[in-house]
Amino acid sequence: MLAIFNKNLVDPPKELNSPVSHSSGSGNKPKYAEDIVRIFQQAYSQNTPISFGFGNSAFLAYSPSKGIPIHQQRIFCGVDNMYCIFLGNLNNLNSLIKQYGLGKATNEAMFVIEAYRTLRDRGPYPADQVLKGLEGCFGFVIYDKNAGTVFSALGADQRVQLFWGVAADGSVVMSDNLDVIKASCAKSFAPFPYGCMFHSEVGLMSFEHPKNKMKAMPRIDSEGAMCGANFKVDVSSKRSAMPRVGSEANWALSNSQA
Repeated sequence: MLAIFNKNLVDPPKELNSPVSHSSGSGNKPKYAEDIVRIFQQAYSQNTPISFGFGNSAFLAYSPSKGIPIHQQRIFCGVDNMYCIFLGNLNNLNSLIKQYGLGKATNEAMFVIEAYRTLRDRGPYPADQVLKGLEGCFGFVIYDKNAGTVFSALGADQRVQLFWGVAADGSVVMSDNLDVIKASCAKSFAPFPYGCMFHSEVGLMSFEHPKNKMKAMPRIDSEGAMCGANFKVDVSSKRSAMPRVGSEANWALSNSQA
């Protein structure tokens, strides 16, 4: 899968951007959106990817799952200007469908959108509690076109991987394909941290340990070059309770008080 979000929509952690990527001596430099799309299309030329463009704001694409293990499946869903690419599978999807009163034909991407919509608009529950209730291996990216926000998360089960980086124009790039990310962002990329979530209005936090702050760990590649930093939970540092911003019911802007 591939997601590109304009820098005016998503402000990535500054540690993702490696100065090595932009140095004059760097062979591979970050690419612009049109080149990144081309790289992705070439990577999946045998299984034509499906893509969706949203002007200069966002671009989403995925290669349909065919003949791959269920934990590697990719599902896309779009409902009422909310769009989701889901990776992996949820073991407790049936019970979640009943809990939210959804139809039996609901897949993982559809469920994530409905959970996001319900909790954004009227739910009292914080996002970290919702994500802790998802059993299985999962990663997803939601683009809420009406709100102009992005929400992504990656489960603690390490069978699903997600990477993010910074393009030539400062846009954020996300993909489950490491080669695509490397070719698109040069040294300015890192693995998306397990058990964490990112909201474009709040930033990065752990839903496994919501009371702890995140810290950036310098990352050096095999060539000795500084890359985008890894992000880990700082076990020694607590964060203050995160106040709600804007709508009192915006699930992605709340934090656990437990």
